[in-house]
Amino acid sequence: MAKKEVTVEEKLRALFDLQLIDSRVDEIRNVRGELPLEVEDLEDEVAGLNTRMEKLNDDLSQIDDNIKGKKIMIEEAKTLIKKYNEQQKNVRNNREFNSLSKEVEFQELEIQLAEKHIKEFKAQIEQKKEVIAETKEKLTERQTHLKHKKSELDDILKETEKEEQALIAKSEEYEKQIEDRLVNAYKRIRGSVKNGLAVVPIERGASGGSYFTIPPQVQMEIAARKKIITDEHSGRILVDPNLANEEREKMEKIFSKI
Repeated sequence: MAKKEVTVEEKLRALFDLQLIDSRVDEIRNVRGELPLEVEDLEDEVAGLNTRMEKLNDDLSQIDDNIKGKKIMIEEAKTLIKKYNEQQKNVRNNREFNSLSKEVEFQELEIQLAEKHIKEFKAQIEQKKEVIAETKEKLTERQTHLKHKKSELDDILKETEKEEQALIAKSEEYEKQIEDRLVNAYKRIRGSVKNGLAVVPIERGASGGSYFTIPPQVQMEIAARKKIITDEHSGRILVDPNLANEEREKMEKIFSKI
């Protein structure tokens, strides 16, 4: 359905009202600042540290299994040595005796190697435990920090979320009162200028937000409210101070009820 025909002044008032609403939303989001990103980063860091802890504990478990395996190997080697020693008592010649001696020697070397590996594994365990202790300490610190930041963010959200949603709905309501061409221009300007100010009043003879002086003739045209005029330097839509003050007073009453 086509929007009803409105005057340029009504369009300017509607655009400035929309700017006031959107600026109010910007203020609320600025209060939150970087907190949502901080919380997200901390959550990722905590998840990463938890994953690291799991891997370190898995490594410890694997090393324990390796030690158990080596101990079993040592017991088996000792059993074989005992067996070969017993067999040496019943050999028929030197050849058999020497063959069994080599088997005993081999098993003794296997025991020495297994004991060396166990020693190395135990050293690895100590190193892993140190890393686990450091990681656990860092994880605890990060979790505490995350809890604090989440609480801080939750408090801010409780205070502002209802107002923000109401303002967003109000912004959408006001957009519907303005022709699409102007809404699109407003959004384009708002997205390209500092602080999201697309509609600004003249302040002390200059464009609000850019501070470039507006020629007196142009100021008179803006005050006449007969056409939409933009700042040649910033592209912002300009309104006269009286209109801006009137709309601010009106919108403050609306904001107070939200």
